[in-house]
Amino acid sequence: MDDQSIIALFFARKEQAIAESEKAYGRYCMTVSMNILAREADAEECVNDTWVRAWNSIPPENPRSLKAYFGAIVRNLSLNRLRDRKNADLTLALDELEECLPAADDNETDARDLTDVINRFLGTLPKTDRCLFVGRYWYAHPIPTLAKAYGMTTNNATVRLHRIREALRTYLEERGYSI
Repeated sequence: MDDQSIIALFFARKEQAIAESEKAYGRYCMTVSMNILAREADAEECVNDTWVRAWNSIPPENPRSLKAYFGAIVRNLSLNRLRDRKNADLTLALDELEECLPAADDNETDARDLTDVINRFLGTLPKTDRCLFVGRYWYAHPIPTLAKAYGMTTNNATVRLHRIREALRTYLEERGYSI
């Protein structure tokens, strides 16, 4: 079925529009989403959400190219999902780090001092440990990803990160920070 016929189904509010859209552009949308998310379940959800968005926006929208229209929708949905996933990874990483840092202070000078102390601590670590720490707590990379990148098991990376956090706690306490 061509684009204009599918659009006519949308304008007539026939549910067949979604089935025809999926038949014509489902694989394309799945490819776009998988290239961004690399998780089949997440990509399938984004593709399904694409059909809902299209249903809710056509009419009044009357796209010239359904492929481009669906591609833009699925791309935006996938990018939003990726951003949410990274935010969840960041939240988890910060929760891990919270156990070894002093309570937040509104004083900007204290925050800068703490940053300097943490940077000095990182300078004392072996390169792999420093990279693990920065990868986890600055870039919020998942532990399995870090483990693979540094040629270790997930369990080994988890244990090393725990030991680094404990060493950081001790380092900060020795310098007068109360945890």
